[in-house]
Amino acid sequence: QVQLVESGGDLVQPGGSLRLSCAVSGLAVSAYTMRWYRQTPGNEREFVAAITREDNTDYEDSVKGRFTISRDNAKNAVSLQMNNLKPEDTAVYYCNVIQFITTAHFYWGQGTKVTVST
Repeated sequence: QVQLVESGGDLVQPGGSLRLSCAVSGLAVSAYTMRWYRQTPGNEREFVAAITREDNTDYEDSVKGRFTISRDNAKNAVSLQMNNLKPEDTAVYYCNVIQFITTAHFYWGQGTKVTVST
């Protein structure tokens, strides 16, 4: 029943900004750590940012100071504000939540494509 739907990906020039959104159904984002990952062809899915239910945040080093993860409990959604985008930020961005029922179960959205290029 858990579903994650990402949106907001686009083509943007270096130095530009995008705001990604992840709409969640089937669980409350207020009760779970929510994460953003990204993936490029031929590479493993890479951690980008996380926000805990206590609203602590964590970021991959290369995006610190540029990206901000936030939670909107009323909308049951999580966002990723991306500023000063660089070509190396180009990837498909995925929203993730891990639900523990005996073992960890990873839920993913379909992904949203971000392309940073002139």
